[in-house]
Amino acid sequence: MNGAEQWQSNNEAYLAAALKWLRLVLLAAAEKFSASRPQPAASKPGEQPVAAESGWWIFKKTEPARAPVALLPEAIIGRVSEEDIAKAAAAMRETEDSEPPPALVILGNRFRLSRFERQILLLCAAMELDTRTAALCARAQDDPSKPYPTFALALALLDEPAWDALTADRPLRYWRLIEINQPGAQPLTSSALRADERIVNFIKGLNEVDDSLSTLLMPLTPSVVKLPDSQTAQVEAILRCLKNSPAAPVIQLPGFDQVSKRLIAAEVAAAAGLQLFKLPVESLPAHAAELETFTRLWRRERFLSPVALYIDAYEAERAGQAGATEVSTTRAAPLNRFLSRNQGLCFLDTREAWPGLGEAGFTFDIANPTPAEQQAEWAEALGEMAGAAPRALAGQFNLDVMTIDRVAQMALAESTANSGESKEEVFDNAWRLCLSASRPRLESLAPRLDAKATWDDIVLPEDTASSLRQIADQARNRMQVYEAWEFRRRMNRGLGINALFAGESGTGKTMAAEVIANDLKLDLYRIDLSQVVSKYIGETEKNLRQLFDRAENGGALLFFDEADALFGKRSEVKDSHDRYANIEINYLLQRTEAYSGLAILATNMKSALDTAFMRRLRFIVTFPFPGVAERKLMWRKAWPDAIPKDGLDFDRLARLNLTGGSIHNIAINAAFLAVRSQPQVLTMPLVFEAARAEFRKLERPFNEADFK
Repeated sequence: MNGAEQWQSNNEAYLAAALKWLRLVLLAAAEKFSASRPQPAASKPGEQPVAAESGWWIFKKTEPARAPVALLPEAIIGRVSEEDIAKAAAAMRETEDSEPPPALVILGNRFRLSRFERQILLLCAAMELDTRTAALCARAQDDPSKPYPTFALALALLDEPAWDALTADRPLRYWRLIEINQPGAQPLTSSALRADERIVNFIKGLNEVDDSLSTLLMPLTPSVVKLPDSQTAQVEAILRCLKNSPAAPVIQLPGFDQVSKRLIAAEVAAAAGLQLFKLPVESLPAHAAELETFTRLWRRERFLSPVALYIDAYEAERAGQAGATEVSTTRAAPLNRFLSRNQGLCFLDTREAWPGLGEAGFTFDIANPTPAEQQAEWAEALGEMAGAAPRALAGQFNLDVMTIDRVAQMALAESTANSGESKEEVFDNAWRLCLSASRPRLESLAPRLDAKATWDDIVLPEDTASSLRQIADQARNRMQVYEAWEFRRRMNRGLGINALFAGESGTGKTMAAEVIANDLKLDLYRIDLSQVVSKYIGETEKNLRQLFDRAENGGALLFFDEADALFGKRSEVKDSHDRYANIEINYLLQRTEAYSGLAILATNMKSALDTAFMRRLRFIVTFPFPGVAERKLMWRKAWPDAIPKDGLDFDRLARLNLTGGSIHNIAINAAFLAVRSQPQVLTMPLVFEAARAEFRKLERPFNEADFK
């Protein structure tokens, strides 16, 4: 028999002895009532008073065939002597002294219950543990309508009675160990007492989380994957704080990597011998009375089992923080009240550190594993099929160890299922799965574009195309420069790559962003300014923070079209509107520089941008108006090979002074004109007809002789 089985056996022996003692005490009280009760007179001829099995007198008709027999109450109840009660109490004390002690003794010690309070709790729990208790309570109170424990019964029967045992500040009521059913104006002493279900289960030896809490909590367990050295050092630092702290602290975990924060918290809790549970901040009751009940139940749970709490407040904002909304502030207020009352170990998952959480609070900034650690994790997870994949994946994506291990296993499984098992196939599978795993939830702020354009599709001057290729090369080789050549040790910001595309509308800025995204195999997100910019103070910063935070994992290219609307010049402060507009620009300056991914800004008004942005931009690429040679090449690439063409003069078309965007529009419109013509062939007259319409749309003058 192992230790748990031995304790359970001892606990059951103690409960059996305690319930036997309690039954004898109740029987003795019932005997006193029965012995002192006079025999009632028959109300009708031929009836005889009889002591019923319940202990009260009833009347039955006498039978002529046999003599009437009056069963005395003591014949049913039996005599209970003081010696019997003393022997039962001694047996209970003997089992009580076992090591480790029974559950009821443990509970009494942890909640500092007096002897009288512990016996009240035993009396209430006996209603669930022994079916005979209800009838005995009714007989002991000489009232068949009270088959339940009451405070009056406890005061009359139990040891060391005290009137304050059921006051609001005493443990039985404060910790919700018992419940009092007191309807209307019924006195407290005669109201029914009932033990809480969680407490009854604990006394019986079942230590499960309270049902009222378990619906809100989710258990967190340590990872089966070994944490990297940087995060293991964080675990050890937190454990040192716990060891040296006089009180259980609030451990703040600011940062963007929520998975790593949960893994670190679970490791700390396991090392401290605690079971960790996650609670979303939205689940905290907002009403003060409900929050107080929840807080007490959680604090009670800490006395009953070794638990710790992990509060996910990542989306909540501290009241008064920049960008805090009415909803997020409402969430933060109950959290502040809960943290001020909770006295156990609590982890707080936030985006940024919250000040003012008390002297017992500690803050540990949690980040993803370093790129070198991610590369090592990729190499270990992919094994002999790794090849060059670890360096490329760690250089582009910023993932936690759990995600790396999961993606690697899926990539290997897909490759095996396809019977390929080549390093190239494993790499392609892993890259695609990384895109899916890191795909930011940006759909509400930035629709994802399906990047189809390639280097062969875009026509640009050589110096412009060279700048675009340099952007792609830097994004592809960041791992070598930042890690292998140790530039990261010198830099704490500016690790991302940002570029400004400046030029007239239609000169190819959006297509260039598509080409880079396609070349790097990244998702392209075009920022929807109507969803980002808000007239309400602080909302724009909040939206931008969500935008950048969710794109930090590296699988996205952010494309800010019409960037001058966001990155405009700061103005002289004349009123509050100017001040808050400048705050938005200041925030963008800081956040753009801190962003570690790839961001491209496009504008046709370069002069409208704030000069501070120009310093922070790594590339400024100018898209000039295309010359004749570029326009000729654009016209040649304007139509797919599947379209039948006849007599197209590309030299003559190149003389039309148009941008690539206008040429694309003309090509599409001319193709639709060719569909309705007979035969369905694209000819110069159809192209000229579409070109006239484009010039009129642009309100630009044109020479009709050029179209003959």
